[in-house]
Amino acid sequence: MTLHVQTDRTLVRTAGRSVRYVLLSFAAPEARHASVRDPINVTFVIDRSGSMGGSKIRLAREAVVQALRMLKATDRFSVIAYDHEVDVLVPSTLAGSEALRNAVSQVEGLQARGNTDLGAGWLQGCEQLATWHQPGQTARCLLLSDGLANHGITSRAELARHAAELRERGITTSTMGLGADFDEHMLEGLSTAGAGHFYYIDAPVQIADCLTGELGEALEVVAHDATVSIQASDGLKVTTLNRFHVQEDGAGRFSVRVGDLVSRQELSLVVRLEFPAGADGRTARAVFGVSDARGALDERNTDILWTFADPPANGTQPRNLVVDRAVAALYAAQAHAEALVLNRAGNFTAAKARLEATRRRIGQYAGDDAALRKIVERLEERDAVYAMPMSAVRSKSEHFQSLNIARMRKADGSARRRSTP
Repeated sequence: MTLHVQTDRTLVRTAGRSVRYVLLSFAAPEARHASVRDPINVTFVIDRSGSMGGSKIRLAREAVVQALRMLKATDRFSVIAYDHEVDVLVPSTLAGSEALRNAVSQVEGLQARGNTDLGAGWLQGCEQLATWHQPGQTARCLLLSDGLANHGITSRAELARHAAELRERGITTSTMGLGADFDEHMLEGLSTAGAGHFYYIDAPVQIADCLTGELGEALEVVAHDATVSIQASDGLKVTTLNRFHVQEDGAGRFSVRVGDLVSRQELSLVVRLEFPAGADGRTARAVFGVSDARGALDERNTDILWTFADPPANGTQPRNLVVDRAVAALYAAQAHAEALVLNRAGNFTAAKARLEATRRRIGQYAGDDAALRKIVERLEERDAVYAMPMSAVRSKSEHFQSLNIARMRKADGSARRRSTP
């Protein structure tokens, strides 16, 4: 693995408050042959509330059966179904042929009914994982829902807190929202706090591709709990534009946990640094590294130096277009996410203004660069959409796309991967 690190500009103002961006790019190593991969521990948690009736529950059953057939005998799995009650259809067990036959029979009998105690269903699935979890093993809860949590725990913050606690125990949560009626902010919050992924499924026919695709990624994890580390000079403020949490560890040390990475996964992260004042000619430094829990990503640290200079020198320094494009794309995605919240609240004028402000900001440095101009044009195209009521389906689709850009994942939510030679 090679870590590439570059900044947008190398001079900062002596008066302070300069903001510079660093683009970090790297790819996870290729997995070993599937026949010798490490066993995984997975649970399928399926919403069977009344709204899942008809084709939804039928296609969900078929998707789980298809996913089960991807497992090896050394893998461990469980199946949970929930409405206002929770049933453990298959307690955690090894994926031997007899266990799989029993699981298929249980899943095929699943019927839609009742309300939605999402929290209890999800926590029961995680309990099945925790009972048999081994340190360093991939343990993933795959949660599918088409509705709102209206029984049991309904607080987004409380569910996210539980997900974060489970993450510290090595259990990750990926969520899949189906249709127009689920709470995307709750499911995204669960997956973000739980170090997993969030998917939007707008049509039931897509359930199988989504579920098996996410399981396929879990089967190819090569780097567990990957972390970007930053050691910065005194006074530097560090954040990221990718919707990952930055933890300050003290003495100028920061870390960004980006979760599990799959075979050949490409990831880019934009770090935002705000500088203090400094004497002309002095330098500030930040050192960047990448690691994971099992040593697959160990990489020699890479540093960048910035020099304090007067305003004329700052104003005429060259820009790095590669970094500018990444920064612009992430700010545009952030603007979309914030405008969606305003749109949903009925504040259409403010939603449009939020997009316009970002468009003007990017336009100031876009020049004649085609990629930057394209970002500006797309923001302008969205003005009319965000300036009026938006359907639930369109809102969820826009939210999903902005999240995928922020997390550097493909439009369908899957990992970006380096091409094989």
